[in-house]
Amino acid sequence: VAVYMGMVPELPITLLACAKIGAPHSVVFGGFSAEALRERINDAQAKVLVTGDGAWRRGNVVPLKASVDEALAGTPSIEKVVVVERMGKATSIGMQKGRDVWWQDLMAKASDKCEPEPMDAEDMLYILYTSGTTGKPKGVVHTTAGYLAGVSSTHRIIFDVKENDVYWCTADIGWVTGHSYIVYGPLANGSTSLMYEGTPDYPDRGRFWEIVAKYGVNVFYTAPTAIRTFMRWGEQWPSKYDLSSLRVIGTVGEPINPEAWIWYHENIGRERCPIVDTWWQTETGMALITPLPGITATKPGSATRSFPGIEAEVLDEKGEKVGPGAGGYLVLTKPWPAMFRTIYGDPGRYVNQYWSRYPGKYFTGDGAKVDEDGYFWLLGRVDDVMNVAGHRISTYEVESALVDHPAVAEAAVIGKNHEIKGQGIAGFVTLKEGVQANDKLKDELKQHVAHKIGAIARPDDIFFASELPKTRSAKIMRRLLRDIAEGRVLGDTTTLADPGVVAKLKSQYEETG
Repeated sequence: VAVYMGMVPELPITLLACAKIGAPHSVVFGGFSAEALRERINDAQAKVLVTGDGAWRRGNVVPLKASVDEALAGTPSIEKVVVVERMGKATSIGMQKGRDVWWQDLMAKASDKCEPEPMDAEDMLYILYTSGTTGKPKGVVHTTAGYLAGVSSTHRIIFDVKENDVYWCTADIGWVTGHSYIVYGPLANGSTSLMYEGTPDYPDRGRFWEIVAKYGVNVFYTAPTAIRTFMRWGEQWPSKYDLSSLRVIGTVGEPINPEAWIWYHENIGRERCPIVDTWWQTETGMALITPLPGITATKPGSATRSFPGIEAEVLDEKGEKVGPGAGGYLVLTKPWPAMFRTIYGDPGRYVNQYWSRYPGKYFTGDGAKVDEDGYFWLLGRVDDVMNVAGHRISTYEVESALVDHPAVAEAAVIGKNHEIKGQGIAGFVTLKEGVQANDKLKDELKQHVAHKIGAIARPDDIFFASELPKTRSAKIMRRLLRDIAEGRVLGDTTTLADPGVVAKLKSQYEETG
């Protein structure tokens, strides 16, 4: 069953209904294009699609059904489309006779009795597509029992969830964070969860904090990208609201810069809430490296230690463990309950990508360092590690140094071909509101990085950008920045939130280039 919806209650209801009758679901994020939806439906050979007539975003209609009709022009496996009415008169859609049915019409006739299908522990629960470095999305397969054991235990222990807590994870259910920590983990634990359809800046930039205050949210889980955006908007927004209900705050999706961690701690946690900075992946299904609130002493920017029962280590090219402070590849050496079982329809790729680099160990594709206390510092994807004159420099480290400068709101760093050094460093920087971009500031930023990390990490180029290209899950697409910096034809842009950002950057780069 393919699912393509906004963040409405019918979305988790659909997932739980699928689980109850034993039909694997494949959720496609509602911000994806018709082309991306078609590709995912065809790969999974879905028979039913559940969607909406549209969704609300910043007061505008997201035309989900129009995208569905376009996608289904090339999806022979789809037999029925179930449409949830969300927009009413705000939009008009076409319904194809014999294929499309309204959710409310089906519900009016449905029995309230539905025997659950007995499932084997290893039966497929869902497929979720994640972008691959090769461009073709991978269908990650999660199964029934181990996944539920993993997400329910981690949700309960990492967030210290109490009986009467109000819990809010701001992710979209179209991503694994939404599957694990909005739907399955919290509901298995009987948690009261908050779901939000919309953006953090509509009707104004205090929207999230207004919601926290209004509903008395106790546990709040969001992404570093969102935190950096809040930083850019300024502390005047959260300071307007009573956030005293918050007890635990968390981050997920990418490593968090120490500066953003401290801002989050001071302005949202008000210096009294433990921060759980969690590392995990679509493939791992559950959080694997994380502090435990009240137990683990935290360090800004470190995901600290592995969750009890999880065995992680950092290896060099030869498979030897690295010493404190040295960078290497993060691997997992023992199984965990929620591990994904295969890539749907492509078991060869599953073995090659994850299990062949270090036999018997799971290769995460992420770089990391371990400090003298045994704490893990995640350095982002391995393909985000630059080799500058023989030195391995993480894009993340240079980005953190740039964001540490008071003028910078957000930064993305890439390695570009360099005749002498192999790779040079190019930084794309978004400035805080009211800061003027000029050559003097460029030089100052280069010097700031050299001061923070060392001369070897000094960027060769700094480019000012009003926005950075991001996927719809708010991850910066460094691959596209590399294409721009090296004058290549742009790669796949179907997962971009705003493809116009890239075109603008490209022309700006060519002018200053």
